[in-house]
Amino acid sequence: MSHHLPPPTAPPLAAPPLTSPSVATKGLKAGSIGIGPTVALGLAAVAPAYSLAVTLGFVVLAVGTSTPAAFLLGFLPILFTAFAFRDLNREMPDCGGVFVWISRVFGPWAGWFFGGWVPQVATFIASAALAQVATTYLLTFLGLGWAASQPAIVVAIACGLIALSAVVAARGIELSAWLQYALIALQLIALGGFCVGAFTAMAAGTSAAGAVPPGLEWFNPFASGDLSGLVHGVILCLFIYWGWDALIAVNEETTDRKGTPGRAVVITTVILLLFYVVTATAAVGFAGTAGITDPATVSDVLSVLGPQATGGVFGQVIVLAVGLSALAALMTVAISNPRGWLSMGSYGALPISTTKMHTARRTPTTSIIWWALLSIAVTVVLASISSDFIGLAILSVGLMIAGYYAATALACVVYFAPQMRTSASSLWLKGILPGLGALLMAGAFVYSAIDMLSPDYAGLSWLGIGTVFWIGIGALALGVLVIAIIRLKLRAYFSGQTIPRGTFSTRSELQSILSSETEA
Repeated sequence: MSHHLPPPTAPPLAAPPLTSPSVATKGLKAGSIGIGPTVALGLAAVAPAYSLAVTLGFVVLAVGTSTPAAFLLGFLPILFTAFAFRDLNREMPDCGGVFVWISRVFGPWAGWFFGGWVPQVATFIASAALAQVATTYLLTFLGLGWAASQPAIVVAIACGLIALSAVVAARGIELSAWLQYALIALQLIALGGFCVGAFTAMAAGTSAAGAVPPGLEWFNPFASGDLSGLVHGVILCLFIYWGWDALIAVNEETTDRKGTPGRAVVITTVILLLFYVVTATAAVGFAGTAGITDPATVSDVLSVLGPQATGGVFGQVIVLAVGLSALAALMTVAISNPRGWLSMGSYGALPISTTKMHTARRTPTTSIIWWALLSIAVTVVLASISSDFIGLAILSVGLMIAGYYAATALACVVYFAPQMRTSASSLWLKGILPGLGALLMAGAFVYSAIDMLSPDYAGLSWLGIGTVFWIGIGALALGVLVIAIIRLKLRAYFSGQTIPRGTFSTRSELQSILSSETEA
């Protein structure tokens, strides 16, 4: 990539902007949604109610009353990475997001691996888990607990929810975005209601036996004195923030594709921080660490504590919110993944069939159908291996998240390096902070991988090594093998012709390159 400094009067860019396929050429409906629906999509992708319900107990198990501090610390690398997403999107707005950015900075192999394979595998595993979680919670809410305990019924309904998500995504971005408004509103109302109930109980002195009121030391990351526990808690917090970057996939359909997604990324992460810290404080203050880490509570905190803090009726609303939280995240994946494939196909990194669009609704219907079919296949396969295998696979996703977040943050540092010589704000916002984000994400990757090596990790092992490690590293290694095979069929992209480290001059040049490859 060229790093020539421009004249002092010109903006100091690292290289000419990437000339991506135009919005009209891709067929997406430009200007369809504004900042509100975009933020709603980002929040929905994280599934905050579900994420808190199943993770909060384990964070408390690791750090006790320092749980709010762990959420604050875990937010920092997320915020630093969000700055990288914001600035890279402003420079290269494309529904392919990390795939385009990493390809541009580090070349096609890195782009396809860290921007294509890694996030796609992570979201396929997550889709299988989300579909099953949504099914289980919704059946429980409806009083059909017996059905929720039958694996065949759960898998069948989960596959139906995946198909439903695909149908909603295919109907158009406006319907998807406004539906997410309703689903995320229910989640925030449920979390807010739980917090009000918990804090009211604290004020009235009706908290659980042994619970203590929140103190300032709860927000001090070093108050616990247990550095190892704090690191483990922060890593758990780090990964329940995951998903906000899904909103980048709709950047070409927003009212301002260079500015709106970047602002939405920062707004989304800050909203998540607020709700996570307040809810964690309310839960620990209401139930105490012993109440949350109780075996009957630790893996599903909100469903257990919700009725205790708010009463039976609103407690059921919380259970419903957790189930719909997982469903909302599933529907967001049905939006983001196919748009990533659309971009990859536009640059010749996937077969040209992935670029086929519905002419009236202007959605990538072919990619949506493939997403649904593959997600159903993954769900059935993982569930058939064992009832616990999806849970093990989800634990391995942490490695993948840390990997592609670190690569994206590092791409920001490299791409904007020339600006840092002439601008203090660029030095901080595009260099130092994203660089710290990359280091912290890389550290999380290494720490998690070492932790997963233990045969005691998640209670299962093979050849003396934790099963979760084999799943995570195996998925990454498989990606390298896939690239080695497909690069022979996708020569234009892997030779750097469609996304060169410099830039191609015209859209017609890109079309000519892809046409030549198709004919060959």
